[in-house]
Amino acid sequence: MPSTLRAAFHISAFGWYTFIVNYLAAKDGEELPAGIFVYGGPWKYLTFLNLLLQMTFFGLAAVNDLQPGEKAESALNRWKDLLFSVFAFPVGTFVVVLFWTIFAYDRELVYPANIDAFFPPWINHAMHTLVLPVLLGEVLVQPHTYPQMRHALAALSVVGVAYLSWIVWVYLTVGVWVYPLLGHFSAAGLLGFFFFNMAVVTLLYLLGDRLNSQIWSETCYFYSWRLASLCQILLYIAPLLFSSFQERTSGVIKHFCISETALPLLTTIIVSSSKQKFINIA
Repeated sequence: MPSTLRAAFHISAFGWYTFIVNYLAAKDGEELPAGIFVYGGPWKYLTFLNLLLQMTFFGLAAVNDLQPGEKAESALNRWKDLLFSVFAFPVGTFVVVLFWTIFAYDRELVYPANIDAFFPPWINHAMHTLVLPVLLGEVLVQPHTYPQMRHALAALSVVGVAYLSWIVWVYLTVGVWVYPLLGHFSAAGLLGFFFFNMAVVTLLYLLGDRLNSQIWSETCYFYSWRLASLCQILLYIAPLLFSSFQERTSGVIKHFCISETALPLLTTIIVSSSKQKFINIA
């Protein structure tokens, strides 16, 4: 993807998440169902923290796109890749998958029906649905450098323990679980649920790494280059194979085969952008 379109994507995503975060933060002063924003406001919900995470990542990505000079080796680019690979993709995907899984089973366990009077359906989808396609779009927009697995899992574990400690603290302070589902677990069950969630997040981290390698691998680049080259050859030999058709449409074929804008179309789309990105990660 050209750098201008990539920057537009990052800026748009940052603006979207900024709008959603401000919308939810403004609800803190309104009359909401009992227990929703008590003690900690929206800051105790993983959904809200994930929105902040996504907003921060896309803000860094936008700043990185707009800075002059070589971006691949900059410290900002390394921090951006770290934030996306270890936190933004696995945590964001986890929020979408876990929420809709529990919602499909019994929405009262995670998003009670009385909330609908205060948060319209579109804000629910903004928090729990659109996060995933935006993340997948980021995977396709540019490659990301992944850290060593043990470092990534250590960072995820620290963040996971910190969040678990936070929601337990909220419960011990005000006697209300952040999510109604948690009230159905014993202490051992809660610990088991936590380890299960950490296992899911770990698998999602590995999925992100796999997608990144498959989409931006040397093999993928190689076959993209071969495909573009084959298409270009076919464009040149087509008039020779279909001479009668060439005579009737000589103007069109000539333009398509010689034009500096039409002939390299496939190469420009499939190869030029990918080549530059592949060189950056090679």
